[in-house]
Amino acid sequence: MLSRTIATKKLEIKYLSEAYSGSSHDYSILKTELPPESHLWFDEHHLHIDLGFQGVDKDYSTERLSIPFKKSKNKALTEYQKLENKQRNSIRIKVEHSIGGFKRYRFLSDRLRCRNIELYNSLAGICVGLWNFCLNC
Repeated sequence: MLSRTIATKKLEIKYLSEAYSGSSHDYSILKTELPPESHLWFDEHHLHIDLGFQGVDKDYSTERLSIPFKKSKNKALTEYQKLENKQRNSIRIKVEHSIGGFKRYRFLSDRLRCRNIELYNSLAGICVGLWNFCLNC
């Protein structure tokens, strides 16, 4: 199961999407959950995203966008691009830490045997709420 998350620098999770099958692409989930034409979702925010979101700069308006450089098929990254990617990844890792934080509730990290997607979404939301509560205590 895949869910998109939006987290702050303080590891707090502000948004958790519905669960999708593992074969769904990151960017198509984002466009389904937050349609670009209906709202200025990221207008005043600085986005740190990974390479699974190629094309977000064309569809969404954002104050600042940070996306890693992609290695082309025939050309390696320059030293500057590698250094930039390392700096960007050091910021983006906070989101990964927040995802790992709410996955410590074993329901989300173990193999899913439940076929009821609504139940999974509800329990995932509860786990996110518990994670945010633990951060603020």
